[in-house]
Amino acid sequence: MDHIFPLLVNRCTHLYLVLLLSALSKDNKKINFWGVKMIFSIIYFFCSCFYPHILLLYIGSAFAYLSLVLNSPSYRLYPLRLLKENSLDTVDDGFRERALPMEREYQRVSISGEEKCGVPFIDLVDAAKCVVKALFIREKYIKRSMQSFCKTTAHALLDLGMKPLDLTDYDDIAETPVDADAPVHPPVSKTHPYDNDPKNMPADTGYGCKMVGGVVHVYTKKNNMDKSTELDLPYPDLTEYIGDMNVMMALIINGPVKSFCYRRLQYLSSKFQMHILLNEMKELAAQKKVPHRDFYNIRKVDTHIHASSCMNQKHLLRFIKRSMKKYPEEIVHIEQGHGQTLKDVFETMNLTAFDLSVDTLDMHADRNTFHRFDKFNAKYNPIGESILREIFIKTDNCIEGKYFAHIVKEVMFDLEESKYQNSELRLSIYGRSRDEWDKLAQWALKHRVYSDNVRWLIQVPRLFDVYRTKKQLANFQEMLENIFMPLFEVTIDPRSHPELHLFLEHVVGFDSVDDESKPEHHIFNLDSSLPENWTEEDNPPYSYYLYYTYANMTVLNHLRRQRGFHMFVLRPHCGEAGPIHHLVSGFMLSENISHGLLLRKAPVLQYLYYLAQIGIAMSPLSNNSLFLSYHRNPLPEYLSRGLVISLSTDDPLQFHFTKEPLMEEYSIATQVWKLSSCDMCELARNSVLMSGFSHKAKSYWLGPTYYQEGPVSNDIRRTNVPDIRVAYRSETLSEELQLITQAVHTEELDTINEEDSLSMGPLTGQR
Repeated sequence: MDHIFPLLVNRCTHLYLVLLLSALSKDNKKINFWGVKMIFSIIYFFCSCFYPHILLLYIGSAFAYLSLVLNSPSYRLYPLRLLKENSLDTVDDGFRERALPMEREYQRVSISGEEKCGVPFIDLVDAAKCVVKALFIREKYIKRSMQSFCKTTAHALLDLGMKPLDLTDYDDIAETPVDADAPVHPPVSKTHPYDNDPKNMPADTGYGCKMVGGVVHVYTKKNNMDKSTELDLPYPDLTEYIGDMNVMMALIINGPVKSFCYRRLQYLSSKFQMHILLNEMKELAAQKKVPHRDFYNIRKVDTHIHASSCMNQKHLLRFIKRSMKKYPEEIVHIEQGHGQTLKDVFETMNLTAFDLSVDTLDMHADRNTFHRFDKFNAKYNPIGESILREIFIKTDNCIEGKYFAHIVKEVMFDLEESKYQNSELRLSIYGRSRDEWDKLAQWALKHRVYSDNVRWLIQVPRLFDVYRTKKQLANFQEMLENIFMPLFEVTIDPRSHPELHLFLEHVVGFDSVDDESKPEHHIFNLDSSLPENWTEEDNPPYSYYLYYTYANMTVLNHLRRQRGFHMFVLRPHCGEAGPIHHLVSGFMLSENISHGLLLRKAPVLQYLYYLAQIGIAMSPLSNNSLFLSYHRNPLPEYLSRGLVISLSTDDPLQFHFTKEPLMEEYSIATQVWKLSSCDMCELARNSVLMSGFSHKAKSYWLGPTYYQEGPVSNDIRRTNVPDIRVAYRSETLSEELQLITQAVHTEELDTINEEDSLSMGPLTGQR
């Protein structure tokens, strides 16, 4: 028995060590278990001879060896939470993903010293005060309208202990959480979203509404609004808005602030180049470890595309030819009270289906459209005939938009076939009549124009001067009423506009569109006419349009939140051309913008757009034909500095040649600017974050923690963006915010002196 017990201890210990070391071993680090066994066999020999005294030596040796193994860097133990994150994940792509370590360790660049930013401390304090003041202004307007504000920036401002106003933080409506091991594709709905009985819609609240001073006010009683109580639905006062505009305009031309922001932007560019030199191979290695996922099968959203030009030339040509053969006798146009068939329309042009070609359509932008927006708009007319535009790419015509619905559905089918591409199509509401919304909703529902890959934005062309000249509108308030009153009516009583209620469930926001380079003859200030008094034929300025769109959208969002409906965001065309105050209005009021080219000439605004992480949907091919040649486009510069950039197509009909215009956009950008795979995947991830798709969809596409800060928000198995890149972006932003907040932490925000600076108008005066 004296020899059996040590033998049993020896064998059990061997088995325990083998199992434990097997668990700790990595694929590329094999352990010589026979060598280990020989060492412990020698120890066992001494134990068998001197068992009563040396047995503890045996056990001690075993634990000493285990201690060496466990403390080795090659056999690092991960926390339980990390092991859970690295657990196997079965996805619906037909494969099983292997455990992936979270690659967050990378080479960092650190700047030491008292004056880290390269300017005297007093200049840093003055510039930081101005920057923080601007960020507070944006936070105030964005939170008031219940749009999204960057969490990292919000936390930095909160640490200062100063609030812009006593604003209530409006939390998002709670949604069902998505599990970390959920598949990458959202479940498909079994019922069509347009199938809903009006009887099942929410009941009428009995509220009434009317527009006062260009903004809709909501009252508790519909029949007697003058004597009823007005609902507390906040929006920014005009005086407050003009005052904040003055502060912003004075800030962006302040010399020391411009110098500070320019230096910081140059530093961010250089820091990113250093990051690439040090970590590019690590980022590429992290991507290679991810099974199945690559740029082709990650989600990407075309965040700026117009529905009327969402197809390419060849697609439209084939559709027109097919329609001529299939519906030659269908009445498609009314001319002087007489109906014209499709065959008649083309006979008046002396054309047959055989005669048509891409060159005949003549819809592609060329060198003649550069800085000629009028010629570009004319390219929307096939063969130069506006009648064909009305027949094929309008929702409101003699055939109730039948052809346009068919071709949009074909584009949607192509997106569904591609599986990973999505679009946010713009549809127009002009504001000429009250029934435009109902007609648009009826068009969508009648022709079942819907796809899980598509969401709608409503674009409002800034064409009041045209409508006023034609006597279609009496004043600007009438245009605002035509745009917003139906939305308030359907929110108060969904059964009053049942089709519109269903359609709005898939509308994510508003866009403001037109040629920004057109001269503005008026500066928006407190002396500007109110909308009901704006009867002149001159067009109101950009900031005027944007303020009244924002104010009405803010009131509408508060009302829709009370009713449990989803809310809207403001995403205008901004900064493609024109004066710099367009970008100031966009910074204050918009969740994100399209184009933003002029930021390259405004370092203060560019730095503010970076700190606030405002999304910018850029379309280099569109800009190349209209305003800025491709090699001068600032997109790679913006991306390197950390602005939230996404690629978009704008108008595939005019600018693209292939069936997949978004992939064409990525392809050309990658070739010209030598973007890496990580850069492309980062752009795609940004496009999903910027988009108006639901929280649930984004949770499937990006991961259930996509809305959090830092690398924890990233799931490389879904995005193919390395944690290294996300960590770099997050840490760099936090360092920039820390730099400016520390400089003003013990200072009070002073009012910016507006003497000898550009002002948008007096702070006091008669309207």
